[in-house]
Amino acid sequence: MIHDRTPPVIQFVSVGLTYPGPPPVPALLPCDLTVGRGEYVTIVGPSGSGKSTFLNIAGLLDTPTHGTYLLDGIDTTSIKDKERTSLRGSRIGFVFQAFHLLAHRSARENVELAMIYQRVPRSQRRARARAALVRVGLGHRLDALPTRLSGGERQRVAIARALVTEPSLLLCDEPTGNLDTATAESVLELLDQLHRDGATIVAITHDPQVAARGQRTVSIRDGRLTDSPAEQVIA
Repeated sequence: MIHDRTPPVIQFVSVGLTYPGPPPVPALLPCDLTVGRGEYVTIVGPSGSGKSTFLNIAGLLDTPTHGTYLLDGIDTTSIKDKERTSLRGSRIGFVFQAFHLLAHRSARENVELAMIYQRVPRSQRRARARAALVRVGLGHRLDALPTRLSGGERQRVAIARALVTEPSLLLCDEPTGNLDTATAESVLELLDQLHRDGATIVAITHDPQVAARGQRTVSIRDGRLTDSPAEQVIA
Protein backbone atom coordinates (compact mmCIF):
# COMPACT_ATOMS: atom_id res chain seq x y z
CA MET A 1 0.00 0.00 0.00
CA ILE A 2 1.24 3.50 -0.91
CA HIS A 3 0.81 6.04 1.88
CA ASP A 4 0.25 9.73 1.10
CA ARG A 5 2.95 11.65 2.95
CA THR A 6 1.78 15.07 1.79
CA PRO A 7 1.45 17.24 4.92
CA PRO A 8 -1.91 18.83 5.69
CA VAL A 9 -2.39 22.41 4.57
CA ILE A 10 -3.25 23.58 8.10
CA GLN A 11 -2.11 21.91 11.28
CA PHE A 12 -2.69 23.63 14.62
CA VAL A 13 -0.94 21.97 17.55
CA SER A 14 -2.19 23.55 20.81
CA VAL A 15 -2.41 26.90 19.00
CA GLY A 16 -3.76 29.81 21.00
CA LEU A 17 -3.45 33.57 21.23
CA THR A 18 -3.63 35.77 24.32
CA TYR A 19 -3.40 39.53 24.04
CA PRO A 20 -1.20 41.10 26.73
CA GLY A 21 -2.86 43.02 29.54
CA PRO A 22 -3.35 44.06 32.07
CA PRO A 23 -5.38 41.97 32.27
CA PRO A 24 -4.37 39.44 29.59
CA VAL A 25 -7.21 38.63 27.18
CA PRO A 26 -7.38 35.07 25.76
CA ALA A 27 -8.75 35.49 22.21
CA LEU A 28 -8.25 31.88 21.11
CA LEU A 29 -7.74 29.09 23.62
CA PRO A 30 -5.11 26.45 22.78
CA CYS A 31 -6.59 24.12 20.19
CA ASP A 32 -5.76 21.43 17.65
CA LEU A 33 -7.02 21.52 14.07
CA THR A 34 -6.05 19.77 10.86
CA VAL A 35 -7.25 20.76 7.40
CA GLY A 36 -6.16 18.30 4.76
CA ARG A 37 -5.30 19.11 1.18
CA GLY A 38 -8.47 19.48 -0.88
CA GLU A 39 -10.79 19.90 2.11
CA TYR A 40 -13.57 22.50 2.34
CA VAL A 41 -14.00 23.56 5.97
CA THR A 42 -16.31 26.24 7.31
CA ILE A 43 -15.67 28.11 10.57
CA VAL A 44 -18.70 29.46 12.43
CA GLY A 45 -19.46 31.27 15.65
CA PRO A 46 -21.22 34.33 17.09
CA SER A 47 -19.70 37.81 17.08
CA GLY A 48 -16.71 38.08 19.40
CA SER A 49 -16.22 34.32 19.49
CA GLY A 50 -12.68 34.30 18.12
CA LYS A 51 -13.32 33.83 14.38
CA SER A 52 -11.25 36.89 13.45
CA THR A 53 -8.39 35.71 15.65
CA PHE A 54 -8.50 32.32 13.94
CA LEU A 55 -8.44 34.04 10.54
CA ASN A 56 -5.47 36.20 11.49
CA ILE A 57 -3.48 33.22 12.74
CA ALA A 58 -4.37 30.93 9.81
CA GLY A 59 -3.60 33.77 7.38
CA LEU A 60 -0.21 34.49 9.00
CA LEU A 61 -1.35 37.97 9.97
CA ASP A 62 -0.88 37.25 13.69
CA THR A 63 1.57 34.93 15.45
CA PRO A 64 0.07 32.65 18.12
CA THR A 65 1.33 33.04 21.67
CA HIS A 66 0.86 29.31 22.30
CA GLY A 67 1.54 26.18 20.29
CA THR A 68 2.71 25.51 16.76
CA TYR A 69 1.09 26.32 13.41
CA LEU A 70 2.29 24.25 10.46
CA LEU A 71 1.31 25.48 6.98
CA ASP A 72 2.10 22.90 4.32
CA GLY A 73 4.33 21.28 6.93
CA ILE A 74 6.29 24.51 7.51
CA ASP A 75 6.55 25.68 11.12
CA THR A 76 5.31 29.26 10.79
CA THR A 77 5.79 30.07 14.46
CA SER A 78 9.58 29.92 14.28
CA ILE A 79 10.31 31.97 11.14
CA LYS A 80 11.15 35.64 10.71
CA ASP A 81 8.63 38.28 9.66
CA LYS A 82 10.08 38.52 6.14
CA GLU A 83 9.70 34.77 5.68
CA ARG A 84 6.13 34.90 7.01
CA THR A 85 5.26 37.64 4.54
CA SER A 86 6.72 35.63 1.67
CA LEU A 87 4.91 32.47 2.80
CA ARG A 88 1.63 34.34 3.12
CA GLY A 89 1.95 35.82 -0.36
CA SER A 90 2.80 32.54 -2.03
CA ARG A 91 0.64 30.00 -0.21
CA ILE A 92 -2.51 31.82 0.96
CA GLY A 93 -5.18 33.47 -1.17
CA PHE A 94 -7.53 35.81 0.71
CA VAL A 95 -11.15 36.57 -0.15
CA PHE A 96 -12.75 39.27 2.01
CA GLN A 97 -16.32 40.45 2.47
CA ALA A 98 -15.40 43.98 1.32
CA PHE A 99 -13.61 42.80 -1.89
CA HIS A 100 -10.65 45.24 -1.40
CA LEU A 101 -10.28 46.07 -5.08
CA LEU A 102 -8.56 49.21 -6.34
CA ALA A 103 -11.29 51.34 -7.91
CA HIS A 104 -9.02 52.96 -10.52
CA ARG A 105 -7.63 49.63 -11.76
CA SER A 106 -9.37 47.24 -14.17
CA ALA A 107 -10.37 43.74 -13.18
CA ARG A 108 -7.30 42.34 -14.91
CA GLU A 109 -4.98 44.89 -13.28
CA ASN A 110 -6.38 44.10 -9.83
CA VAL A 111 -5.61 40.43 -10.38
CA GLU A 112 -2.16 41.21 -11.77
CA LEU A 113 -1.24 43.10 -8.59
CA ALA A 114 -1.30 39.86 -6.61
CA MET A 115 1.61 38.56 -8.70
CA ILE A 116 3.87 41.57 -8.23
CA TYR A 117 4.77 40.41 -4.73
CA GLN A 118 5.79 37.05 -6.17
CA ARG A 119 7.96 38.82 -8.73
CA VAL A 120 6.19 37.14 -11.62
CA PRO A 121 7.59 38.65 -14.85
CA ARG A 122 5.39 41.33 -16.42
CA SER A 123 5.19 39.24 -19.60
CA GLN A 124 3.43 36.45 -17.67
CA ARG A 125 1.21 38.50 -15.38
CA ARG A 126 -1.23 39.63 -18.06
CA ALA A 127 -1.88 36.12 -19.42
CA ARG A 128 -2.21 34.56 -15.97
CA ALA A 129 -4.62 37.28 -14.81
CA ARG A 130 -6.77 36.72 -17.89
CA ALA A 131 -6.80 32.95 -17.30
CA ALA A 132 -7.83 33.44 -13.67
CA LEU A 133 -10.69 35.76 -14.64
CA VAL A 134 -11.85 33.34 -17.32
CA ARG A 135 -11.83 30.60 -14.67
CA VAL A 136 -14.28 32.56 -12.49
CA GLY A 137 -16.51 33.45 -15.43
CA LEU A 138 -15.32 36.99 -16.08
CA GLY A 139 -13.45 36.60 -19.34
CA HIS A 140 -15.76 39.22 -20.85
CA ARG A 141 -15.05 41.82 -18.12
CA LEU A 142 -11.25 41.98 -18.17
CA ASP A 143 -11.01 45.73 -18.66
CA ALA A 144 -13.97 46.79 -16.52
CA LEU A 145 -13.35 48.97 -13.48
CA PRO A 146 -14.76 47.74 -10.14
CA THR A 147 -17.21 50.68 -10.17
CA ARG A 148 -18.72 49.15 -13.32
CA LEU A 149 -19.06 45.68 -11.83
CA SER A 150 -21.86 44.19 -9.77
CA GLY A 151 -21.18 42.97 -6.23
CA GLY A 152 -21.02 39.39 -7.42
CA GLU A 153 -18.62 40.29 -10.21
CA ARG A 154 -16.38 42.19 -7.80
CA GLN A 155 -16.24 39.16 -5.53
CA ARG A 156 -15.35 36.99 -8.51
CA VAL A 157 -12.48 39.36 -9.32
CA ALA A 158 -11.35 39.03 -5.69
CA ILE A 159 -11.49 35.24 -5.98
CA ALA A 160 -9.50 35.37 -9.23
CA ARG A 161 -6.91 37.54 -7.50
CA ALA A 162 -6.68 34.99 -4.69
CA LEU A 163 -6.33 32.08 -7.12
CA VAL A 164 -3.84 33.56 -9.57
CA THR A 165 -0.84 32.82 -7.34
CA GLU A 166 -1.91 29.14 -7.12
CA PRO A 167 -2.02 29.14 -3.31
CA SER A 168 -2.23 26.09 -1.08
CA LEU A 169 -5.11 27.65 0.86
CA LEU A 170 -8.08 29.79 -0.15
CA LEU A 171 -9.05 31.65 3.04
CA CYS A 172 -12.46 33.33 2.83
CA ASP A 173 -13.83 35.79 5.39
CA GLU A 174 -17.63 36.19 5.08
CA PRO A 175 -17.35 35.81 1.27
CA THR A 176 -21.08 36.47 0.71
CA GLY A 177 -21.60 39.05 3.46
CA ASN A 178 -22.12 41.98 1.06
CA LEU A 179 -24.18 40.10 -1.53
CA ASP A 180 -27.89 39.54 -2.08
CA THR A 181 -29.24 36.00 -1.87
CA ALA A 182 -29.13 35.17 -5.59
CA THR A 183 -25.66 36.64 -6.08
CA ALA A 184 -24.38 34.91 -2.95
CA GLU A 185 -25.59 31.58 -4.31
CA SER A 186 -23.65 32.09 -7.56
CA VAL A 187 -20.46 32.86 -5.59
CA LEU A 188 -20.99 29.78 -3.40
CA GLU A 189 -21.45 27.65 -6.52
CA LEU A 190 -18.13 28.99 -7.77
CA LEU A 191 -16.44 28.00 -4.49
CA ASP A 192 -18.05 24.57 -4.78
CA GLN A 193 -16.56 24.20 -8.26
CA LEU A 194 -13.13 25.34 -7.12
CA HIS A 195 -13.30 22.75 -4.36
CA ARG A 196 -14.24 20.05 -6.87
CA ASP A 197 -11.21 21.15 -8.89
CA GLY A 198 -9.00 20.44 -5.87
CA ALA A 199 -8.80 23.76 -3.99
CA THR A 200 -8.40 23.72 -0.21
CA ILE A 201 -10.93 26.18 1.19
CA VAL A 202 -11.51 27.53 4.68
CA ALA A 203 -14.50 29.88 4.89
CA ILE A 204 -15.36 31.90 7.97
CA THR A 205 -19.05 32.78 8.20
CA HIS A 206 -21.99 33.54 10.44
CA ASP A 207 -24.46 32.27 7.81
CA PRO A 208 -25.75 28.68 8.31
CA GLN A 209 -26.37 28.31 4.56
CA VAL A 210 -22.75 29.17 3.80
CA ALA A 211 -21.53 26.91 6.60
CA ALA A 212 -23.51 23.99 5.18
CA ARG A 213 -21.52 24.10 1.93
CA GLY A 214 -18.36 22.80 3.59
CA GLN A 215 -17.42 19.16 4.06
CA ARG A 216 -17.28 19.83 7.78
CA THR A 217 -17.94 22.70 10.12
CA VAL A 218 -15.75 23.86 12.99
CA SER A 219 -17.32 26.13 15.61
CA ILE A 220 -15.76 28.77 17.83
CA ARG A 221 -17.39 30.08 20.99
CA ASP A 222 -15.70 32.13 23.71
CA GLY A 223 -12.34 31.44 22.09
CA ARG A 224 -12.82 27.67 22.19
CA LEU A 225 -12.63 25.79 18.89
CA THR A 226 -14.56 22.53 18.47
CA ASP A 227 -16.00 20.37 15.72
CA SER A 228 -19.79 20.66 16.06
CA PRO A 229 -22.87 21.42 13.95
CA ALA A 230 -23.20 25.05 12.89
CA GLU A 231 -26.74 25.43 14.24
CA GLN A 232 -25.43 25.02 17.80
CA VAL A 233 -23.39 28.21 17.61
CA ILE A 234 -25.37 30.47 15.27
CA ALA A 235 -28.35 32.16 16.81
